[in-house]
Amino acid sequence: MCGISGEARFDGSTPDADAVTRMVEAMRSRGPDGEGLFDDGWVILGHRRLTVIDLTEAGSQPMVRDDLGLALVFNGCVYNYPQLREELRGAGHTFHSTSDTEVVLVAYAQWGERFVDHLVGMFAVVLVDQRRRRLVLARDRLGIKPLYLAESPGRLRFASTLPALLRAGDVDTSIDPVALHHYLSWHSIVPAPRTVLRGIRKLPPATVRVVEADGRSRQHVYWRPDYARDPAHAGMDAGDWRAAVGDVLREAVRRRLVADVPVGVLLSGGLDSSMIVALLAEAGQQHLRTFSIGFDSRGGEAGDEFHYSDLVARAFDTDHHRIRLADDDLVPAVRRTVHAMTEPMGSHDVVAFHLLSEQVARHVKVAQSGQGADEVFAGYGYHQPLTRVPLDGAAAAFAEAFFDRDHAELNRVVDPAYACDRDASRELLAADLTAPGAQTALDAVLRLDTHLMLPDDPVKRVDSMSMAWGLEVRTPFLDQDLVALAAACPPEHKVADGGKGVLKAVARQVLPAEVIDRPKGYFPVPALRNVDGPVRQLVAEALAAPAARERGLFRREYVAELLAEPDRAQAAAGSNKLWQLGLLELWLQSHDVR
Repeated sequence: MCGISGEARFDGSTPDADAVTRMVEAMRSRGPDGEGLFDDGWVILGHRRLTVIDLTEAGSQPMVRDDLGLALVFNGCVYNYPQLREELRGAGHTFHSTSDTEVVLVAYAQWGERFVDHLVGMFAVVLVDQRRRRLVLARDRLGIKPLYLAESPGRLRFASTLPALLRAGDVDTSIDPVALHHYLSWHSIVPAPRTVLRGIRKLPPATVRVVEADGRSRQHVYWRPDYARDPAHAGMDAGDWRAAVGDVLREAVRRRLVADVPVGVLLSGGLDSSMIVALLAEAGQQHLRTFSIGFDSRGGEAGDEFHYSDLVARAFDTDHHRIRLADDDLVPAVRRTVHAMTEPMGSHDVVAFHLLSEQVARHVKVAQSGQGADEVFAGYGYHQPLTRVPLDGAAAAFAEAFFDRDHAELNRVVDPAYACDRDASRELLAADLTAPGAQTALDAVLRLDTHLMLPDDPVKRVDSMSMAWGLEVRTPFLDQDLVALAAACPPEHKVADGGKGVLKAVARQVLPAEVIDRPKGYFPVPALRNVDGPVRQLVAEALAAPAARERGLFRREYVAELLAEPDRAQAAAGSNKLWQLGLLELWLQSHDVR
């Protein structure tokens, strides 16, 4: 796990080494264990290292193999690297380290652009093919590891974080109206390739982009499973699906143990993280380090789920760490969290993940987490009704259940200077849901959730917050084989038992029933969910700050309406809308975006 960056020039000029150095320094928290630069004349690579696999200098980056004419920076982990190394050795290749980084590099030497097909894991890769004078950029199948791009005439810059590109300078920081439309419609999600800033884009998940030394480029999507029934699964009943999902999930959890340092678990007490603990224990892992966080309760809303996390910790004899924080810890944490965000993220639990990661990083460098299970196995409330909706009705049903605002309301929120002249969010939604490869409305929405929305919400949230403290988080529910199997699984098995039915069937073999049949919980942070007290004051100050007034993103009368009506502001919908606006301004101000 690391931070990668660099600059390529296509106009004959020299890349800006100082700009790359600034990007490297901006990502120090992602890689506190080392740094390096590689200069190939027309491209410079930069790297910050977090030592997890091959702790020696042999695993340092940028990694260069002169004999192969290749140089590479890599962020992530390839879980099947030991098997790939043996396969590549059998093909005649040699290795100078025990790192997964070198396996990625040699895999390209063996298979060219199809090297990604052989990688099982999470990764962002930038590789210099010196002989072909070519730059190859790739991102993992589910978009777990980020890769941001800033292009201008004759130049391409790239980095693991958006703020690193800002630190390099010379970026168009004007607001993208389409991205703003998405942000205000979709719970603060801005799907790839856009970001809220016009001058910075994201390489989409499961994408390889090839850039020639003259600036010509091409890209392709190398993986996307069909959300339809596979004839190979014909005749499978509920028990067969339980067995198949259980087998693949067990393998996914085992894969994510590969490391030369201990691996812990972020144990919320919910079904998903509890299953990870249970399956690791089943696989023979003893005295796992597990971590839970809780906050002050407020207004009848519990601020922790310690009852359930304690239950799981006792059942599997883990080395459990309870982390309790008071409301007084939250306001300063909000500012630090916002600064750590690679993009604005409006979910309330992002602050909790930031605080949790800070504590966990004191004990381990690697942890497994349960993100993605709801998107992959239909765990949200809006999934169940979709089984009664025809495929051509999926867009309307999803928009009704998920959108924060429709296009008409957005015109009341956004200043005309930033307004989008079309319903861009609904257009993107409709295009994705009607694309070939989905058999039912639920299939189409789960595909949307997993491949478009998830990389830019919970996945990005976890990566940003954990790497802010040099903590690598692995997500077995986003294993490529598990996602592909779940995509083929008939919808009735996923929505059974109130959602995640096939997953709950696996869980009943390994977990106490109390953990499985409990009401669905979310990361509880009452003080943030209500946007009251000091947090509300922080948001109000951000929206009234000189930078916000100069920018003029939002109509003043709309902001005043939210701030002046306490009843509305403290209602769930009003609080979310107030937080969403304030969070965006806090982020822009934190990074001095003008």
